[in-house]
Amino acid sequence: MTIKDTRAEWEIRSTETPFTGNKTSVRTDEVVMPDGSVVSRDYQVHPGSVAVLALDEEDRVLLINQYRHPVRHKLWEIPAGLLDVPGENPLHAAQRELYEEAHVKAEDWRVLTDVYTTPGGCDEAVRIFLARELSDADGERFAAEHEETDMEHARVPVDELVRRILAGDVHNNCLVVGVLSLVAARGGDGLDALRPADAPWPARPFES
Repeated sequence: MTIKDTRAEWEIRSTETPFTGNKTSVRTDEVVMPDGSVVSRDYQVHPGSVAVLALDEEDRVLLINQYRHPVRHKLWEIPAGLLDVPGENPLHAAQRELYEEAHVKAEDWRVLTDVYTTPGGCDEAVRIFLARELSDADGERFAAEHEETDMEHARVPVDELVRRILAGDVHNNCLVVGVLSLVAARGGDGLDALRPADAPWPARPFES
């Protein structure tokens, strides 16, 4: 048995979009089950996202602290953002988010991991990059707005973040997955064996 996710799509008898928002929408599909029954499945349609685990020369991860209204918390996170442009190269989007949210650039980029955040109710796919060889970005800082105007920054050692994750002190999906993937990669074939930054991403195909 090969442990690998595979593409599949069950028959859809009908579909409608009862809600369309600014960035996402809600879709209802009537899906044929293996026993022939037809059931409704509601889910959020999402453009996809990128996130950046930026690791500095002191083995610290760059974090931001941001208010997230749906969960009524200020969460510690890694820089991340939506794939606003269909077909956009995710590396370019990640570089933009690192600049806009932290005013930082990186010379070395790798794919750390790809995840579906909540596949039972949303089709969001996220590519988490590892960025190294960090330095301050050139030019003026990006003008923040909305929740980002209250954003804080920190650099936290990897070992400390692992302890915080396992203690239940931090909960952001990309932060948790990114940090634990980093530790796993180090304990495996090493960071230089990670996929290149332009590796194919079937969940969100892009132009090079």
